[in-house]
Amino acid sequence: MAESDKVFAGSIPQLYDTLMVPLIFEAYAADMAVLAAAGLPGAVLETAAGSGVVTRALAPRLGTGARYVVTDLSQAMLDHAATRQPPDGRIEWRQADALALPFDDASFDVVVCQFGAMFFPDRVAGYAEARRVLSPDGRFVFDVWDRIEENAFADEVTRALAEVFPHDPPRFLARTPHGYHDTALIRAELGRAGFTDIGIETRAKTSHAPSAREVATAYCQGTPLRNEIEARDASLLALATDRAAQAIASRHGEGPVSGGIQAHVVVAAG
Repeated sequence: MAESDKVFAGSIPQLYDTLMVPLIFEAYAADMAVLAAAGLPGAVLETAAGSGVVTRALAPRLGTGARYVVTDLSQAMLDHAATRQPPDGRIEWRQADALALPFDDASFDVVVCQFGAMFFPDRVAGYAEARRVLSPDGRFVFDVWDRIEENAFADEVTRALAEVFPHDPPRFLARTPHGYHDTALIRAELGRAGFTDIGIETRAKTSHAPSAREVATAYCQGTPLRNEIEARDASLLALATDRAAQAIASRHGEGPVSGGIQAHVVVAAG
C-alpha cells in the first residue's frame, strides 16, 4: 500500500461523506450496526471510523448506559465525523492507530471496523490488537470489499483512468480498497491473531447515484485516488473525472445510475 492511500485530508473528508458514503457505505453500515449491537454490548470500540457512517447507524441501537469509543487514524476524518453526530454523552472521540490501541486488555465487548482492515499495514497486528482489547466472550465485527471486478463503479473508474494515464495508471482502488478479498487469507490472518471462531458472509448489494458524474466525482475527488491523480498531473483532475463519468454513463446511462457492489462481512471471536 502506498503512503498516499492513507491520506484523507483537504476536501476529501467532506466529499467522501457527502458522495461516497451514500453511494457504497450506508447499506453496509446498517449491517454493521445490527451485528455490533446484538446482545446490547456495554462497551463498544470502533476503529477506522472514517466519516462516522457506522457511528450514526450504531449509536441509536446501543443501550443508554453503553460506552462507545470512536477512533480513526486520521484526525481530519474524525473531526468531520464528530460534526455529523448529534450530542451524545456515551460517545468518546479519540484519534488512535488500530495497530497500537491505547486501551486496556479486555475492555470492550465489541470491536467494529467498517472497510478499514484493507488499510492496515500489518493486518495480523491489527487483528491481534482487536482481540487484546476484547473481553473473553467479545466479538470483532468488520467488513472488507470483494475483488474490484465485483464492484462495478470502482472497476469502471479504474479502467477509465488507465486510459488517461496509460504509462502509469492509478491503481489505488484495485490495490487497497479491493486488494484484500481472499477469504482464505482473511481466515488465516485472523487465526494467526488468535481468533478461533470465524464467520464470513459475502453480501452483494446495489449502489445508486443521481448521475454518472456524481459517481465519478465521488471516486476521483472524494477518496485517496485523488492523491494519485494529482501526483501524476494535478491539472488533469477534471479530465480524469470527466473520463470516468463518460465510462460510467456509457454503461449505465445518462440519468440515475445503479451498479453492483459486493463485500465480505466478518464476525470473529474466541
